Amino acid sequence: MQTDIDPRNLIGRKAFDLHGAKLGTVDEVYLDDATGVPEWAAIRTGLFSRDAFVPLEPSELVAGTLRVPFERGLIRDAPDFGVGRHLSPEQELQLYHHYGLNIAAPGSGTPPDRDFGRIAGTAEEDRPSDDG
Repeated sequence: MQTDIDPRNLIGRKAFDLHGAKLGTVDEVYLDDATGVPEWAAIRTGLFSRDAFVPLEPSELVAGTLRVPFERGLIRDAPDFGVGRHLSPEQELQLYHHYGLNIAAPGSGTPPDRDFGRIAGTAEEDRPSDDG
């Protein structure tokens, strides 16, 4: 997606799936913590439905609408983390895996300082000791 787009301009735009079926309306946009680049959009999928997270990187803004290159069923089955809260690295990983996206792909916007392999609270014996 164009990275020079103001994320606030995405909110309220209609979103469509791979086949042109209407998904709903962009409710919120989530920025990458390290780069500030828009990374995820939460799409309100219906009047009484939940928001579904979609990746912005393979999506396109076309004629004022967000075109998401995934099928509606995959989008509706995306993990539900609720909106209005920060996405943790673990939640982002789940979303990347759900959409079959490689987070380490060149141009993915994933900063090199992110450590997705280590989970907070790992055992002390896994860390090097000072007494060597």
